[in-house]
Amino acid sequence: MQRNVRQHVLRMIAALCIVAAIAAFYRKEFPTVNQTTVALSFLLAILAVSAAWGMAVSALMSVAAMLAFNYFFLPPVGHLTVADPENWAALLAFLVTAIVGSQLSSRIRKEADVAHRRRTEIEQLYAFSQKLLGEGNVIQLLNAIPNHIVESFEAGAASVFLAEKQKFYGSEYGTPQLEEKQLKAAFDKEEPLIDGAERFSYAPVRLGIKSIGSFGISGARLTRHTLEAVGTLLGIAIERARAVEQLSKAEADRQSERLRSALLDSITHNFRTPLTSIKASVTSLLSERPPKAEQRRELLEIMDEECDRLNRLIEDAAEMARLEAGEVELQFSPVGVRELIDAAMENCKFALGERKIEFQIRDGLPQVRADLARAKEVLVQLLDNASLYSERGKPIAVNAESNGNSVMISVADHGPGIDAMEQGLIFDKFYRGKGQRAVVQGTGMGLSIAKAIVEAHGGSINMTSQPGRGSVFSFTLPVARGSGEAR
Repeated sequence: MQRNVRQHVLRMIAALCIVAAIAAFYRKEFPTVNQTTVALSFLLAILAVSAAWGMAVSALMSVAAMLAFNYFFLPPVGHLTVADPENWAALLAFLVTAIVGSQLSSRIRKEADVAHRRRTEIEQLYAFSQKLLGEGNVIQLLNAIPNHIVESFEAGAASVFLAEKQKFYGSEYGTPQLEEKQLKAAFDKEEPLIDGAERFSYAPVRLGIKSIGSFGISGARLTRHTLEAVGTLLGIAIERARAVEQLSKAEADRQSERLRSALLDSITHNFRTPLTSIKASVTSLLSERPPKAEQRRELLEIMDEECDRLNRLIEDAAEMARLEAGEVELQFSPVGVRELIDAAMENCKFALGERKIEFQIRDGLPQVRADLARAKEVLVQLLDNASLYSERGKPIAVNAESNGNSVMISVADHGPGIDAMEQGLIFDKFYRGKGQRAVVQGTGMGLSIAKAIVEAHGGSINMTSQPGRGSVFSFTLPVARGSGEAR
């Protein structure tokens, strides 16, 4: 307050000095100057001061200019009297013109300041709304709102009160100095509370006509309309975050229900078939007329195969659950591409049998950053699928090539291919091609597991297929840092 008074006094003294300087200039340099020229010079100076410092200073300057004009330039010069009655009219016109002109100039300046302030506040509100849209979680949003207010409106500190939780959220920097009692009062009264002297502002957070909380700002002077706009934006942002959370939860529940249905369907189908075979074999062995030795051995082999099938189904389900829960810890190390392919081929040698494998591996491939055991599972799964879904005697091609910061490994078969409508579903859990479900046994989780492993490595997996011509499955693994050429 004292600073403003001191500044106002200094401006008035400066205005009086300007009047004295104009009068001295004309008296010394142009003693016979035309009175109109002097009057216009005073008017221009008054308008400039009015535009810069406001009406009060320009009004004082107008009176001082009128007196100086009368004393130094109207006869009798050197006296505060007017000899010619016409000069009274000129003097009065000068004073009225100076005051009206300064008033208009001051009004224009104030309107320009108001327009500038409104534009600034609109820009701040826009930036503030953009920051609010970046948060989708209610708790994160409430913790971030005070900091967003401070940053957007250049405030000293900010606080938010949420009535539903009876909890206060403050900015991380700045000195809060915001009273919780005032925040609750703004919520109860449902109207802004502005302390201009202390530069504290409190306003309710509204959702429609309902108040759901309040907020406070210190160190920034915001208009009542801006405070109300901020309160409305906060209400909309909090409700939006809640809606996003509910939508995400609903989508998660839907996906979970879909997964449960798929899992139940898969278990019903995939467990029933081997259990039926095992039950039939056991019933035959326990019948009153036991089968002959050859038949008994055949039944035992069926039971052994079906038990292995059940075991694979359980292992795949457990593996998928561990991968989705993030419970699988990968042991990354530099791995040669040839070493990875050889390990997978060793694991698949019985499944592949005499099938011809065509290798197209570029020379000088860099090492990849991978968990050898897990990465091998991916390639084993692709090789097994290629063998199961392609005709006997048809070769399988294994390619490997560098792809910038990653190495791409692909497996191509000459099977029936995958319909375009099914290609987008092929990596979903429990999904199996419609035309192959009764032909090839499986759980429908192999490719899902492979995808999860590849993504855990930071790579990607995809496929291309043409019905009747076969499919190509490929995946990428990142190059190991500092990796040179493969040895």
